[in-house]
Amino acid sequence: MPELLLELLSEEIPARMQGRAAGDLKRLVTEKLKEAGLEFTSTAAYATPRRLTLVVDGLPLAQPDVTEEKRGPRVGAPDQAIQGFLKGAGLMSLDQCEKRDTGKGEFWFAVVSKQGRRTTEVLEGIVEKTIWEFPWPKTMRWAYNDLRWVRPLQALLAMFHGEPLRSSFQTIYASNPNRKLFGAESIRSITVEPVGTTRGHRFLAPQEIKVANFLDYKTKLHQAHVTLDPAERRVAIKEQAERLAKAEGLSVKPDEALLDEVTGLVEWPVVLMGRIDQAFMDIPPEVLTTSMRTNQKYFSLLDQDGKLAPRFLVVANMETADKGRAIVAGNERVLRARLSDAKFFWDQDRKVKLEERVPALRDIIFHAKLGTIADKVSRMQTLAAELVPYISGADVDQVRSAALLAKADLTSGMVGEFPELQGLMGRYYALHEDEKVAVANAIAEHYAPLGPNDRCPNAPMSVAVALADKIDSLVGFFAIDEKPTGSKDPFALRRAALGVIRLIVENRLRIPLQQVIRKADFLLAEQAGGMTARARPQELLDFFADRLKVALREKGVRHDLISAVFALGGEDDLVRLLARVDALKLFLESEDGANLLTAYKRASNIVRIEEKKDGRVYNGAAEMTLLREPEEQALVAALTANSTAIAASLREENFAAAMTAMARLRNPVDAFFDKVTVNCEEAELRANRLRLLSQIRATLGRVADFSQIEG
Repeated sequence: MPELLLELLSEEIPARMQGRAAGDLKRLVTEKLKEAGLEFTSTAAYATPRRLTLVVDGLPLAQPDVTEEKRGPRVGAPDQAIQGFLKGAGLMSLDQCEKRDTGKGEFWFAVVSKQGRRTTEVLEGIVEKTIWEFPWPKTMRWAYNDLRWVRPLQALLAMFHGEPLRSSFQTIYASNPNRKLFGAESIRSITVEPVGTTRGHRFLAPQEIKVANFLDYKTKLHQAHVTLDPAERRVAIKEQAERLAKAEGLSVKPDEALLDEVTGLVEWPVVLMGRIDQAFMDIPPEVLTTSMRTNQKYFSLLDQDGKLAPRFLVVANMETADKGRAIVAGNERVLRARLSDAKFFWDQDRKVKLEERVPALRDIIFHAKLGTIADKVSRMQTLAAELVPYISGADVDQVRSAALLAKADLTSGMVGEFPELQGLMGRYYALHEDEKVAVANAIAEHYAPLGPNDRCPNAPMSVAVALADKIDSLVGFFAIDEKPTGSKDPFALRRAALGVIRLIVENRLRIPLQQVIRKADFLLAEQAGGMTARARPQELLDFFADRLKVALREKGVRHDLISAVFALGGEDDLVRLLARVDALKLFLESEDGANLLTAYKRASNIVRIEEKKDGRVYNGAAEMTLLREPEEQALVAALTANSTAIAASLREENFAAAMTAMARLRNPVDAFFDKVTVNCEEAELRANRLRLLSQIRATLGRVADFSQIEG
């Protein structure tokens, strides 16, 4: 079937942009095809470091013919109106029109048939517009061009149904297979004349390649040392890496992000193995791994014990006659220089104790309105000590020591070179100084968890310092009105709140969050001499509630149940709150719960409507002397008995028992609505029955605000 083949060849496209660029190319072209009425059966987009490719299959040879019907003026309208209508419809006379009675009079109608254009003509415009509209996140200009592209665009291949498309692309500085334009030879306007050719690998096969269609294109590119499909390159890298590692009795350290990045750096992946000098193996393995990954894009290897092996894998973009020996030797030299720097930092940093580094934190600003890192550390120490009573196994002295040293490695040379190692290097330096293991681990773990997939600390000292760090940041930034807005969260406060929630919930800590927030706010104000703005605890608790909804929604928990429990107010114990939510969820999934929810909404709606109509509130207990119907009497008895049981169960935090007591209200409530008329003629009797409905609402409202529950 007819296909469109489009390739945009350029200088190297950054790996991080390739996936999105392939998607944008596909989106832009297919949108324009649909707008032009050109249907297709399939599309596929690919990216390599030097090219974006799109294939669209199943296109027609021409647009479909279109018949348009236009209504004109009334029959007998002035000649000026008639002539304007004919001109707009592209007709010469009324003989080409027909009269129709629309029920509102006779009107002239023109039926205009428009023949579809050849697909080739339409595609030429589509390709040109796509190039000019392409949404690169960063672009550049070169030579005398007005076109902006991610890197200099070199050549264009555009073919439909085996034939090249011809189009004039203004101010594109390009070189195509037939004409190369560089330097002074570049001109402001050139005509690119694709002739069905592309080029292979920049060094291994730079010659022209003539192609007939996409299958031919992909096959010949592969023969020219270009693997077009990034998924195939990714698999090739992984398989080669695992094969080389296995031959040495090693395994590749998993790193999916690095694998994705390297896939975007090569068109013809060739994995090679190099050696790490033994002199560097006493450096912490995380330093070696980070240096190799960040600076050189090397994969680390592990021995059979899971320890870092003195080997690395580099993904080259070349096949060489010496089987890559020169490439490996060159990379080993570069790595040696990199690791020499790391070893220097490692040796020098250990000459200064962590505690001696703490004063230097006064020179690092945390935030202009929140003081220095030293100020933050001081607040963390006090707040972490306040949290100790709520964390089983936490030692106040060790917690204060860990909080004091938590940020000290920020002044080290290693963290200055590799900021992502902050905390982790502090642990190594603390262990070197014979600090207690729990304290050293707390230094490393106090930043965690960094995301939903990051491991959550469970060691008592680590939990205390991690909570103190995050709560201090949240309270501080809320106090100075630097709250997240929309999609913007420059200080990662959403992540910090989720971290607090995970630390509390996963460790089942019974922490009075509002009290801790007030303490953190007091510490901030005290440190600033009372001159700083104050955080509003309830505002921050509401923020936690929103984050909790997000976290639980991913686990299938309904957000309205969280709202129903939070709406009661005064609940800041997240463990207790979630236990109540779980019990409420199970209750509402039962038949009694579902029916009682319906009864609650019915009772609430009646009371709300009548209160608005009467201009008064129907609160308080029902008068016993006005209970005429047996169903009224039974409902009051059930409400009295079960209200007491519900209150006792809630005090004991036995939420399952509270739900059971609430379920016992279902039958008396159903019977009341079946047999009793609330809006009766007698005013006193009506008011008493409305108070009874209000009692139903108040009794159920002790467990949750049922008005927040959907359904």
